[in-house]
Amino acid sequence: MDFPDPLKTIDAVMHDGAVVRIRQHGDPGGPRLALSHGNGLAIDGYLPFWEPLCGHYEVIVFDFRNHGQNPTHLLEHHVWPNFIRDSQVIFETIQREFGVKRTAGVFHSLSAVTAAAFSQQAGPRWDPLVLFDPPVYPPEDHPLVRNQLGDKDDLANRAARRTQRFKTPTDLARQFAVRLAGWVPEAYELMARATLRRDPDVGDWVLACPREYEAQVFRGNRNPATWNAMGRIPVAVKLICADPNVEGQVPAQLCAALAAATPSLEYAMLPGSTHFLQIERPAECARLMQDFLAAQGFFTI
Repeated sequence: MDFPDPLKTIDAVMHDGAVVRIRQHGDPGGPRLALSHGNGLAIDGYLPFWEPLCGHYEVIVFDFRNHGQNPTHLLEHHVWPNFIRDSQVIFETIQREFGVKRTAGVFHSLSAVTAAAFSQQAGPRWDPLVLFDPPVYPPEDHPLVRNQLGDKDDLANRAARRTQRFKTPTDLARQFAVRLAGWVPEAYELMARATLRRDPDVGDWVLACPREYEAQVFRGNRNPATWNAMGRIPVAVKLICADPNVEGQVPAQLCAALAAATPSLEYAMLPGSTHFLQIERPAECARLMQDFLAAQGFFTI
């Protein structure tokens, strides 16, 4: 499975000089979706989820700073406040370069938490919002706070120990296949290729998002302000989440608790799925997303 060529590519420059490459796919005349990814990943690795949407939607994809196709910028600037600040530049660039249009935000994990915080601070931008399994940090007195602290610290420690270099993307794909057995078969190689870049000086492949950057993001996810304001997001929001009863799915536990505490949020859970539900069961995730979008004025496939 090959990555499709975009219709148009724009390199957006953030306030501090970081570059985010925004790509347009699909039908420019269709309803617009903007998609991004989780920490340490890259949106091209979600191709089994978003490529089938391209026949009916305008699909805008982008990687977060220092991920995927973007050049590496400063580690000290790789922080949550900058992700939120980047969102405004990215949104404005999409509207300017691809035309002003209502744009649904379809985001996973890191990008989902960022989109929620951005919408709380900036007002209606992505409209509506589809958030896949966002690990929103709970209030410090919440029963799940200990679970979240342990999970994010464990993820940070594992990220800091990741292998940085590979002879080929297939070597990383094999690692994914061992650790993440539920993905659709083609996703392992796709995500490996999307999250690595070739080092021309050495001839091998290196993580596009260096491991210390990935670890820093996990450690920095400790702000309950986003949780506390979820009911005040000024657009319709759908949480599509993993199964909280599957062992180790702390983000799914957080999502279930967040939905129970915030009646304005729509919530769906995919039984038996994990945090990577979009690349485990892409068609089911797409259908849940499209049913919600249809209710918000977007047509379905």
